[in-house]
Amino acid sequence: MSKQLNVALIGNPNTGKTSVFNALTGLNQKVGNYPGITVDKKQGICKLSRGVKAHILDLPGTYSLNASSLDENVVIELLLNKNDKDYPDVAIIVSDVENLKRNLLLFTQIKDLKIPTILVINMSDLMTRKGITLDIELLEAKFHTKIALISTRKNSGITELKQLIESYKTISTEPCLDTTTIDTDYFQSLEKAFPNQDIYKLWLVITQDANFGKITRQELDVSKFKTKSNQELKRLQQKEAIKRYQFINAILKEGQIIDRSKATGLRSKLDRLLIHKVWGYMIFFIILLTIFQAIYDWATIPMDLIDTTFAGLAEWIKNTFPGGGKVTDLVAEGIVSGIGGIVIFIPQIAFLFFFISILEESGYMSRVVFLMDRVMRRFGLSGKSLVPLISGTACAIPAVMATRNIENWKERLITILVVPFTTCSARLPVYLIIIALVIPEGYIIGLSYQALTLMALYLLGFGMAIFSAYILDRILKTKHKTFFVVEMPNYKLPLLKNVIITVIEKTKTFVFEAGKIILAISIILWVLASYGPGDKFNNAESYVQTYETQSAHERSDQIAAYKLEHSYIGIIGKTIEPMIKPLGYDWKVGIGLVASFAAREVFVGTLATIYSVGSASEGENIDTIKTKMQNETYADGTKVFTLASGISLLLFYAFAMQCMSTLAIVKRETKSWKWPILQLIGMTAIAYICALIAFQFLK
Repeated sequence: MSKQLNVALIGNPNTGKTSVFNALTGLNQKVGNYPGITVDKKQGICKLSRGVKAHILDLPGTYSLNASSLDENVVIELLLNKNDKDYPDVAIIVSDVENLKRNLLLFTQIKDLKIPTILVINMSDLMTRKGITLDIELLEAKFHTKIALISTRKNSGITELKQLIESYKTISTEPCLDTTTIDTDYFQSLEKAFPNQDIYKLWLVITQDANFGKITRQELDVSKFKTKSNQELKRLQQKEAIKRYQFINAILKEGQIIDRSKATGLRSKLDRLLIHKVWGYMIFFIILLTIFQAIYDWATIPMDLIDTTFAGLAEWIKNTFPGGGKVTDLVAEGIVSGIGGIVIFIPQIAFLFFFISILEESGYMSRVVFLMDRVMRRFGLSGKSLVPLISGTACAIPAVMATRNIENWKERLITILVVPFTTCSARLPVYLIIIALVIPEGYIIGLSYQALTLMALYLLGFGMAIFSAYILDRILKTKHKTFFVVEMPNYKLPLLKNVIITVIEKTKTFVFEAGKIILAISIILWVLASYGPGDKFNNAESYVQTYETQSAHERSDQIAAYKLEHSYIGIIGKTIEPMIKPLGYDWKVGIGLVASFAAREVFVGTLATIYSVGSASEGENIDTIKTKMQNETYADGTKVFTLASGISLLLFYAFAMQCMSTLAIVKRETKSWKWPILQLIGMTAIAYICALIAFQFLK
């Protein structure tokens, strides 16, 4: 039976912690949430020698054990609770060779908790170029630890790190320094009150309660020990930080040599350009244009292949399955068409995550956040709101979770309420199919009309988020007392392994999470579309007027369309049609709107299912969803999907809150149904009005 040990991966933001995690676990990783809260819990398995497995927990980035956000609090809660199933047997502190002094503050704090601690010094390949020399033996002796000098870019030092993890019991648990000297009398009284407890752990418990309000404690109850005010405790924390830096400086004076003459000015030159108040915005705009153009151009071939493959698969099932009947129709028209309507967008979604990952890995995304802060402040958003708004382009759910870094409650609430306006990847399938239907192919200055339309929708969503924040800021009377601080990491070439893992994990999550919903809804929709009440559905043949000039296939399609209209799903669509008719939608689009409240991306799968029901006789080619939607007409012969109705539909999805999961997360984050209900009503009203104006103006 293999043995498993718990490893906590801890470090400051931008030290390469994710690269170390990927190097240890590869694709053998998963992301969930910590129990009771929505902070990401990233974990994976690393195989060591002799059947030993290490359970690696990648903890949220933190600068110290003095928490100022819920993300940082997760780290402290785990390290203070030995009863937690994830409590580490060994802690790995990831540091950056260029910022070693700052990273060592966190290291010394965790070391003082008497947990076996390994110091990883990452980006060691930069040492020669940056003129940095380290005396590893001296540093190990002074810090009472083992040091792994690694480079995830060169894939060096990983084997040695695994060996250190396996032999963690040999690592000293001796604290780095005695913090009780910052106030001897206070710590003596603390020791008398809790004679059998570790003094530094007690100190952390008391100061975290002071910093962050009352938080859950499994082992220690210090609520009755009130000998100092919160202000006095914070002053002692400052004294502790000074004492630690004095200790770190003294050791680095001996163990680290930096040749300042080798420092290059390339970073400062790039920063002057990329965060320039004019050129910075222009460069960011050009990068966005390039990304959207690439999403369209590069994904065309795989999308066409997937499209024809699923159409062929549905046809093959109809022709091959023995006996035909309802089960065959369910598989071909319900399951295959529904899933095919989503799988076709995997290439474009994968490319979107690919580009976002490159921007983050290169260090450019931090510059974008800094650049856009100048604009955001005027509209009532915190500088820290930029991170959720940008991450909202992937998914609104983790973006809402990311607001936990915003300390001010009102600023956090405004960010939560406006984040769903940013265009998430779930909207992408809807945008892409509608744009392909109503926006003509063609180019202007080397850019396609369709790519420009997609970018305009992204900018429109972002603009509405900013405008809504401005209005909410005036309503909620937010007082801005916070300062925006963002770390500018060094520029670096993105690690291909990290980018690939990110693309695979994010795309896999999108496909499987959406896939469960789509599969279930496709089956439900097929059942609702294949059955109906009354004589008009059951005896449709006698109600449909046929002509001698019609082919058997045309008559079959006419009967199928009549049955669909009088099926259960047709009745639902017809019921809401009067409300959506002014927007340019028919009852079939109405069904898609209703179904997509489960998740926006379901809209495409729903239409694929509806247009596939009885759409072709046996042996006939089954058209792709795009062709079916292009050919869809009203009774008078006019097309359903025109420029006016298409733009109306794009605007509706740009602004509407079509996502139950996001509403659930907003409720969880705000601890009330009031805010998600207001969000749902407000966003739906904005979407309806904008779509109505667009259709009435363009028709």
